[in-house]
Amino acid sequence: MTTTATTRTTPPTIADGAELWRIAHGSGELDLNSPYSYLLWCRDFADTTSVARDSTGRPIGFVTGYLRPEAPDTLFVWQIAVEGSHRGSGVAGTLLDALSARVAAEHGISRVEATVTPGNVASDRLFRSYARRQGADVTREVLFPAAAFPTAGHDSEVLYRIGPIAPPAP
Repeated sequence: MTTTATTRTTPPTIADGAELWRIAHGSGELDLNSPYSYLLWCRDFADTTSVARDSTGRPIGFVTGYLRPEAPDTLFVWQIAVEGSHRGSGVAGTLLDALSARVAAEHGISRVEATVTPGNVASDRLFRSYARRQGADVTREVLFPAAAFPTAGHDSEVLYRIGPIAPPAP
């Protein structure tokens, strides 16, 4: 568990699934998955997911990720979202730092990856800032072009590769 002045981060519980869906729904930026998928995520990927909680313990943000099967030293960040009233207060950075530190300590990672659509300035800033804090490089390339999606209107997804990530201090 990581704690800052205003939030603490913990792995999720199944009981958090509905709140994660609510936060994702309210983001206005994320591709929204079914409520069921957030429940499964909290069960099956709790060790690579982190939830930010306010002083009452209520979820105010989350980051979901997984270790890539073909590259188990790489944490792929699937979604990160913060409740509207807490955006701009550093919660997303706290979540990303806490999750990567926990996963690095438990599984050993050397890279973090995420995809960002070209117009998502907040996510671009978040991942570039994270790379600076880690002293790591960032490379970017289109992973999924817009034409790969089954419906019109989805932007390309640009893959951010951040690394190498230093192992956690003993």
